[in-house]
Amino acid sequence: MAHPFSLVDVFASGPLSGNPLAVVFDADDLRDAEMQAFARWMNLSETTFLLGPTSLEADYRVRIFTPGGELPFAGHPTLGTCHAWLEAGGKPRHPDVILQECGVGRVRVRASDDRLAFAAPPMTSSVLDPDLQRRLLGALHLEPSQVVASRWLDNGSKWAALLLSDVDVLLALEPDHAALKTLVKVGLIAPRPKGDPFAFEVRAFAAAAGIPEDPVTGSLNAALAQWLEDKAPGDYGVSQGTCLQRAGHICVERRGGDVWIGGRTITTGRGELSL
Repeated sequence: MAHPFSLVDVFASGPLSGNPLAVVFDADDLRDAEMQAFARWMNLSETTFLLGPTSLEADYRVRIFTPGGELPFAGHPTLGTCHAWLEAGGKPRHPDVILQECGVGRVRVRASDDRLAFAAPPMTSSVLDPDLQRRLLGALHLEPSQVVASRWLDNGSKWAALLLSDVDVLLALEPDHAALKTLVKVGLIAPRPKGDPFAFEVRAFAAAAGIPEDPVTGSLNAALAQWLEDKAPGDYGVSQGTCLQRAGHICVERRGGDVWIGGRTITTGRGELSL
């Protein structure tokens, strides 16, 4: 059976500027091994597969694969999959929100103008082991004095998060990806200068998941926004992908007790998968 798929640019600021995603439709008949093989062959940060929901409340179900394995949740796949589902004629059960079913449960997505945004799922955090942090700093070629704070963050996607004091240090990093591959995914954030249109710059290194550097990372930005609520209490913008010659733009909004992570989504291509 042939399966149509779409290529979607997520968190885009213009053509081919964000994080690409492949979305495969009508995937209920695909086996796990087939999904993984296609994700590995595409070699994107993530590839998603649309299936019928098992929850009566959800509009659709999605499975999310990196080249190295399946994730219970990820941010840019959430927005890109919702974009593809809506573009293919999907009709939400509720007028003001789309409900996505995935490994962490139901995730709310809202559409406004040319943007989509997801409500950050619950996050847990814990102290980063000092020995692991020391090894991470060595692989990143960072000095301890350049790190303001660190934390484990887990919202279905687990990150060792580091807050750096200097955005120029962040942008100049040339990590040892071979060393990072033996460790964990690490997300770094640093404040941009006052008056800049973006409050923060973010980089995400995920060699441990088969992705040396992720262009734009919704799940990481969601977790960072929840972690750094006291340092960035209002709405703000994030730039990511600069060092990969991308221009990913992420909008962080706080509404009541929710953090919403949003950006533009653009279809860049379509195809048909035959296995």
